[in-house]
Amino acid sequence: LEDGDNGLSMIFRELLYGLWQDFQHLEQRVKALDKRLTIISDSHPDARRLKQLRGIGPLTATALVAQIGDGRHFKRGRQAAAALGLTPRHHGTGGKNLIYGITKRGDPYLRTLLIHGARAVVSQAKQRDDRLSRWVTELAQRTHTNVAAVALANKTVRVAWAMLRYGTDYDPELVRA
Repeated sequence: LEDGDNGLSMIFRELLYGLWQDFQHLEQRVKALDKRLTIISDSHPDARRLKQLRGIGPLTATALVAQIGDGRHFKRGRQAAAALGLTPRHHGTGGKNLIYGITKRGDPYLRTLLIHGARAVVSQAKQRDDRLSRWVTELAQRTHTNVAAVALANKTVRVAWAMLRYGTDYDPELVRA
């Protein structure tokens, strides 16, 4: 932009410079909001506990607390996962049961956060040797990686529900693989 011999008109250079300043301002704003969100998630005991789960960061933890609350309005973890649209859709007639993709009910933003976090865990599972990583790796070998990520997101919501419902910390030994 500073080079006058680059073939760009002065008006276009001014426009690009203004856009660059806008971009820098927005980048600073995003960093400030990220810090604020981290402070909020660190100050809330439930969100702080949820961040113990793999694939759950400050954004997902606060969104889960906002969506599930203390977990008392769900009878079990599967209901919480179903409310977020992370359970398979079933259809059956004449003795034939068909299982389709996920129902996609509930909050699409939170579901996206959970699945993206699960994808990160799936991609790193081969380097780890714990029960959950072995389960995810075996599942990803049998099915598609995205199916494994959704299954892990489902499991994560169930564990998160139990942690919120009973006020417990994450114990990897209690999670069935």
